[in-house]
Amino acid sequence: MESGVININKPEGVSSARVVSQVKRVTGLPCGHMGTLDPLASGVLPVAVGNASRLFDYLLVKKKVYRAVFFFGEETDTLDRAGKVIRSGGSVPNEALLAEALRSFVGEYDQMPPAYSAKSVNGVRAYMLARQGKEVPLHPKRVCVEELSLLQRVGDAAYAVRIVCGGGTYIRSLARDVAERCGTIGYMAALVRESSGPFRLEESVPPDRLSAENWRDLLIPADRVLEFPSLAFCGATASRLKNGVPVPCTEKEGAYKLYLDGAFYGVASVNAGNVRAKTKLV
Repeated sequence: MESGVININKPEGVSSARVVSQVKRVTGLPCGHMGTLDPLASGVLPVAVGNASRLFDYLLVKKKVYRAVFFFGEETDTLDRAGKVIRSGGSVPNEALLAEALRSFVGEYDQMPPAYSAKSVNGVRAYMLARQGKEVPLHPKRVCVEELSLLQRVGDAAYAVRIVCGGGTYIRSLARDVAERCGTIGYMAALVRESSGPFRLEESVPPDRLSAENWRDLLIPADRVLEFPSLAFCGATASRLKNGVPVPCTEKEGAYKLYLDGAFYGVASVNAGNVRAKTKLV
């Protein structure tokens, strides 16, 4: 089965699931995205094709870069502009106050996910409970924000900001939390994901550009998107690894791209002086 990743530039107004379905129809292969984007958001949406979906855990936690617009003075139930306004009349911070609040979130902090999110609550998506008017029992999650900086004012009550963060960070929640730190209320008015791990916006392609004739040209081989060192084996050692048997290895512990008999095989793990094939992609 052919496998790899297509770096899609998701347009605003469509769900990540819809984009994945479009890629699946074109390729005729199983597909899955590497980190969802809300319908309101646009930008980088890596879509795994074929067995590359097995790389989900390796790529989801990668660093992400966003450009967002935070709107102040109102709050919505979804924490973005698509939601219903539930509070209004809040103040709009000046640039100095906002810049100080943004700096205070750099580092790790416990973030409460939005009620309207894909978080699973007892096997049910949180947004489904929220839409039914039911209580959504969510818990804070530790997230990491590497950079949070003010870009410019883009309206009477709105500012553009740049965010560099780890996986699992909700930008809508960040907008809410920044507003609260400024002593007011707010929501996320716009969002563009500029990068996700090795995938960049300038190298992405709109889903409408995909066709049965060109998708293979846009498919990034799985080993090119993994930022791991490499290990290569051949002959009897390669056969042992293919059969799930660990073999001695002097490399330091961690994950590696594994090449067997000259071809990329998947991801290997070195632990306690042995290497084992962990994730097979062929």
